[in-house]
Amino acid sequence: MSQNPDVDAWMSAYDNPQKDLVQAVRMAILQADDRVAECIKWQAPTFTYKGNIASFFPKAKKHASLMFHKGAEIPGDFPSLEGDGKEARSMKFADLEDLAAKREELETIILAWIEMKG
Repeated sequence: MSQNPDVDAWMSAYDNPQKDLVQAVRMAILQADDRVAECIKWQAPTFTYKGNIASFFPKAKKHASLMFHKGAEIPGDFPSLEGDGKEARSMKFADLEDLAAKREELETIILAWIEMKG
C-alpha cells in the first residue's frame, strides 16, 4: 500500500464531519491491491490503475461518497453501486459500520477493475 503525500496533505486539511470515514474508505481501497495508486484530481482524492477508478465527492456531509468514473463498465453484480447512466456509478458509506458491511464488495469492485484493465 502506497499513500501519496499529496493526498495525506489533502486529508489533513479536509474539514468535514465524515473525515474519519473518508480516511477509512481510502485505506480500504489502498489495501485492496498494491497496484492501486492515489492522487488529487478534481480537487479530491482519486484512485487509479490504468485509468481513474474512483474519486471521493468531498462535499458530502452525511456520508462518504465515491464516484466510480466508469462504474457501468466494471464486470460483476454490485448491489451497492448506484446509478443507471452510461458510465458513472456511486457508492455511499453512512458510517464505519456501513463500510465494514460493504468492504468486501468494495474490494471486489477494485479487483474487478484491475482484472478488466489487465
